[in-house]
Amino acid sequence: MKGIILAAGKGTRLYPITLPICKPLLPVYDKPLIYYPLSVLMNAGIKDIMIITPPGDTKPFENLLSDGHKIGVNIRYKEQPVQRGIADAFILAEEFIGDDNCCLALGDNIFYGPGFRKKLRQAVELCKDGAAIFGYYVTDPRPFGVVEFSADGKAVSIEEKPKKPKSNYIVPGLYFYDNQVVSIAKNVKPSARGELEITSVNNAYLAQGALRVIPLESEFSWFDAGTADSLYEAAGQIKSAQRSGKMIGCLEEVALRNQWIGLDDLTIMAEEMSKTNYGHYLSTLVDDI
Repeated sequence: MKGIILAAGKGTRLYPITLPICKPLLPVYDKPLIYYPLSVLMNAGIKDIMIITPPGDTKPFENLLSDGHKIGVNIRYKEQPVQRGIADAFILAEEFIGDDNCCLALGDNIFYGPGFRKKLRQAVELCKDGAAIFGYYVTDPRPFGVVEFSADGKAVSIEEKPKKPKSNYIVPGLYFYDNQVVSIAKNVKPSARGELEITSVNNAYLAQGALRVIPLESEFSWFDAGTADSLYEAAGQIKSAQRSGKMIGCLEEVALRNQWIGLDDLTIMAEEMSKTNYGHYLSTLVDDI
């Protein structure tokens, strides 16, 4: 399976802080925002990853992540010349996807919660003959895309910003698809705002009866970190959650758990960042092992 991170947004809702730096590179507490969706793909067991960046902004991502070899993954980069919507990611990545299934993660979405790794692996299995999305529970779903689904997890309907929602579950920015997603994306017609909408892709799978929904209940946390308020709230909640001693979005830890790197590799990286809390956490992992 291939993984895609769509990190090409200009971050206009965050101006002026995103004028000198791409939004997914902004700090969220103790690590760059892009670490969170990248750790999600890694927890799903995905090693081959393409990061789609804004025009002229690939270099800072390369400076941060290189080709991913230090954390046991293979990272490629692709620029999105013009913002054409989320579904455009599949068209841009067509050659990269090849004959594989794929997962698309939005570069400004943060997920964490108990048992999430297991749910990600479940999504990988479910999308082998269709698509799998997540349904995140909120008390007021009206400002979001709302998904209704049956007891066995099959999607029944998806509505954008309904006045009378049919469920309390919204669709966050993480999607798993089989290989037909590329051809589906190519046939999506631009919406009224001129974009290739991901909802159109999901509705194509819904029409086939092949769209599954994995619910994320109230013990899960999800943030669309696209505004100053949401960035601030996410940072605070991550800091609070990490008081338990468990770091969220630690790429090296996920790589070690996946057996993509060894203890010697982790020791070297811990020493490189020894003066930081992040490096101290890596040292703690080494000591525990």
